[in-house]
Amino acid sequence: MGLRGSVAQGMGRLTTWGLKNVLHRSASQMPGRVALAVEPHLIAELSHKLRRGAIVVCGTNGKTTTNNVLANAIEASGATVLCNRAGANMAPGVAAALLPGSSADWAVMEADELSTINILPELRPRYLVLLNLFRDQLDRAGEIDRVQQVIEHALAASPDTMLVACGDDPLSMGVARRAQDAGTKVLAFGIAEDLHLPADRVPEARFCQVCGAELTYRYRSYAQLGAFSCLNGDFARPKLDWKATNVAVGRKGVGFDVSGAGIDGTVRIRANFGGVYMVYNLLAAFVAAHLAGVGADTFQRALDGYHPENGRLQHFRVDGREVVLNLAKNPTGFNQNISLMLADDRKKAAFFVINDDYNDGKDISWIWDVDFERLAVGAPRPKGKVVGAGDLEVVAGGHRAEDVRARMKYAGISAPVAHTMREALDAVAGLPADRPLYVLTNYSALWPAKAELEKMGERL
Repeated sequence: MGLRGSVAQGMGRLTTWGLKNVLHRSASQMPGRVALAVEPHLIAELSHKLRRGAIVVCGTNGKTTTNNVLANAIEASGATVLCNRAGANMAPGVAAALLPGSSADWAVMEADELSTINILPELRPRYLVLLNLFRDQLDRAGEIDRVQQVIEHALAASPDTMLVACGDDPLSMGVARRAQDAGTKVLAFGIAEDLHLPADRVPEARFCQVCGAELTYRYRSYAQLGAFSCLNGDFARPKLDWKATNVAVGRKGVGFDVSGAGIDGTVRIRANFGGVYMVYNLLAAFVAAHLAGVGADTFQRALDGYHPENGRLQHFRVDGREVVLNLAKNPTGFNQNISLMLADDRKKAAFFVINDDYNDGKDISWIWDVDFERLAVGAPRPKGKVVGAGDLEVVAGGHRAEDVRARMKYAGISAPVAHTMREALDAVAGLPADRPLYVLTNYSALWPAKAELEKMGERL
């Protein structure tokens, strides 16, 4: 490392020390900002301390959970890992996560989709794991074709990086196809069976990435993910290198079998947190861990010990009531959380919190693409059970609480406004304590809600 890089590293570490020990604040981004201001190519210089390389996890939804499960699994195998576990997924966050220590076996980093162009050419990871692509923060990210192009350019600038992509997502496979044509090696994972789930009302991708013809599906898992093909034969889900079968999804968790390249027979994966989207996240984490040399037993042991600490599917008990906190920042994320709520056959309450800070996106028109109507009219579930309006109480919150309340009105749901978690809990205090409260927030509302819940109750 040159003199400039050494000074940048020292400045970054000093900033970390000051933030943690003097100001008692998070050091997930600022040390990286300081260090990169001194040496813009510090990520490339710090990457030389990685003995086995780096894995980058990217995608619209699920990257923080996938990244952290993967990092835990690699650590459980005895390797040392540098990881941006707090979710600081732009270049400063990656630089800050690379600062500690003189060496490590692996870096496991989540990357914001648009930041891949700043991260991949510098870090030169062995693998880029692409989970999915959905519309998100349109006023910042633009339409999906722009996001795809950024990832494709990032891969072109890191030619030794292998792309491990969700084969069920036509948008991710659009990136994969064009990257492969440009010389990138591509591997695919997905769910290889029909889960017999209702299709989302507003799918993210309806048309072929090659010719523009409408896609057809043998089945969908959720949103646009599934067994897709083009009517003209130009584009289809690829042969999966790793596939999940015998999928079980319920309120208490998920389970599925994995088979594929380098796996003898099948491996059963189980987790006590759920949702169909989580099957994809955990399948991706398992595949990446497998490529990093982690055995199936080690992966499952790490997964058994994984407890979300970042507001994603965290459970609390407040005033005798179970509270489930999760991030929902775009139509697909909200729709999957609605499916998770419908899988819970208990009567329940919900607190929907939408802010419009910079990191949320000022444009919240996407809430009209969320299928909130499913909560009002009910949805078919196993054994013929139906959730209807009488089983759910909804409270609206956040800077755009009135917009949320208006959206609920058009969905046939009455939603009073609460400005804090305490007010939301008070609003449902008249309900029996055995009814859980689901709290769904976008980015800037997540940490304040988590902090309030930690002060008022206990983690489960």
